[in-house]
This record gives sequence, structure tokens and C-alpha cells, in this order.
Amino acid sequence: MPVLVTGAAGFVGMHVAERLLAEGRSVIGVDIFNAYYDPALKRLRAERLAAFPAFRMVEADIAEPEVMAALVRDNGVKQVIHLAAQAGVRYSIDHPFTYERSNLAGHLSMLEACRHGGVEHLVYASSSSVYGDRPLEGAGFREDDPTVSPVSLYAATKRSCELLSQSYAALYGFPQSGLRFFTVYGPMGRPDMAYFDFTEKIMRGEPIDVYGEGRMARDFTYIDDIVDGVLGVLDHPPERGGHEVYNIGDSKPVGLMDMIAILELALGREAIKIMRPMQPGDVTATYADIGKLQALTGYAPKVALADGLPRFVDWWRSWNGRNQARG
Repeated sequence: MPVLVTGAAGFVGMHVAERLLAEGRSVIGVDIFNAYYDPALKRLRAERLAAFPAFRMVEADIAEPEVMAALVRDNGVKQVIHLAAQAGVRYSIDHPFTYERSNLAGHLSMLEACRHGGVEHLVYASSSSVYGDRPLEGAGFREDDPTVSPVSLYAATKRSCELLSQSYAALYGFPQSGLRFFTVYGPMGRPDMAYFDFTEKIMRGEPIDVYGEGRMARDFTYIDDIVDGVLGVLDHPPERGGHEVYNIGDSKPVGLMDMIAILELALGREAIKIMRPMQPGDVTATYADIGKLQALTGYAPKVALADGLPRFVDWWRSWNGRNQARG
């Protein structure tokens, strides 16, 4: 039976679907191919998946409940990895209703499709942003820490999705697992992420805006490690009626200025830095306590930022060459 992966032309979705296919699974992908960032990158990811005979892409809006219900029901889907969502903290400030449709209506649509389709396990994407703005202290953020002070609409929608899933698991009995992602990066990543934006500006000789005046830290998590965690959770559903959330990160926060230094080394160029204050909706630091996920699956991140960022840069050079040839 196929695994349904929403957001399959997205960064995480493509890599998750590709791993499933490489392991011999059948995958149905869903994506709307919107223009939040260059759709050509989404098409490139989809082309990579299309090389597998056991893959089928459906171009659709997850917020259309009848479409999603039919897709689950008519294909006998029993496992769903729901990664489609409108991403980005800053974008949510000017486009709030995009988040209402994609994140809230879209998540509810998937819950209804799973409920009526007899899905046995729903794994869905949440975010480290649900923890709010917290100082970087000696211990990582734990899943049982308070999540009542979101500082962005994006964070609020992600926490709302967790609550929707908790209620559906209790009401209707199908197991669900939420994954709080911590700053995913790597080849074929999202152009709206800082490391991608910095790379392009540094290589064009343009200044980069360093928000929080550089006094920020992120738990950067390489894409291959993320995929390990996602598929590990897929294979370990909670008991019937159960709903669990898991942090999925590297558990080794890196300062923003340290990240820039690693990127400069990989690019062979120094960045022109302009220090800026913290932006609305942003947080000072993220730091995942991954003990719960480790206990369940043996999850063990393998790729440090000093190794992962050069891999991204190698990919970016080929992507940039492709764009120049296309232009």
C-alpha cells in the first residue's frame, strides 16, 4: 500500500519520499506548486522523484477536503506523512490568510481524510517555533515544556495543528505523531532560509542582513538526519488513540556568526555584514532535547554543520549554474 506524502515537492517532503522509494515503498505525493519561492526548484525536486516507477505526483490543494478524502480512500492509504504547509515566520506577518488556509484548513482536511479513510498512522510536521522566544540555557527544549506563548502567526498555526491532532486522536482513535522540526538545511533546501539567502548574496558581492545583531543561535539539522527521524517515527506509531509529539533536531545549537563563518569558508569569500535588530516574530535561539525521539527510534544525528553546509554549497553551485544557463 502506498504512503501518502503531502508537500512532496517541498524540501523535506522530497527527501522523505525519495528515501521511501529507495527502500522499495510506493509513494503518492501531493503538492500545490505555489510560488512562495521559485517553483522551478519544486519542479526539479518532482522530476527527481518521477524517476522512480513507484512514485505518482498529484497536483492539488490539501485544503480541499473532498480531494484529499478521495485520494486516501481510493488508494487504500494507511500511512500518511503530512508535511505540506505554508512555511516562514516573516511571510506570515503580511500574508496571514495564506497560513489560515494551508496550515489550519489544510491540516483539518488531512485529519478528516485520515479519519474516514481508516489511516493507521498520521505523521505530521510541527515546528520548534511553538516554544516561543526563549534564552539559550544549559538544557534543550523538551516536549513537555510550555508552548503557550507563540511570537508569530506561523508558530500559532503549528501549535493549533498539534491541538487539532490531539483532539482527533482522542475522538476517533487513529494514532498520530507530530514532529517539531528544528532549522532543517541541506542540498535542494528552501531559498527563504538564511543560509540559502546568505549564499546567494555573498556570491553576488551584496551585503547580508544579520538580525539580532548576530546574537542568535539555531539548532541546524541536516536533511538526511531529519529523514532518519521521520521514517523512524513512521515505523513506531502510538497505540490506538495515542498522540505524541517529538523534537527532531541536532541538539547542538550553533551561533549565527559561527554559521556565517562556516559558510564563508565553504564559499571562499567573506560576507559584507550589516547588523540589524531582531525582526518581529523571530526567536533568539532554538535547542532540541532529542531524548524522547532517541528512546523511541535510536535517532542519532550524524552530520555537523561544518560538514553539511559545504554539501549545500556544492549543490548550490550546480543549481546556480543551471539557473544561469536557463536565463
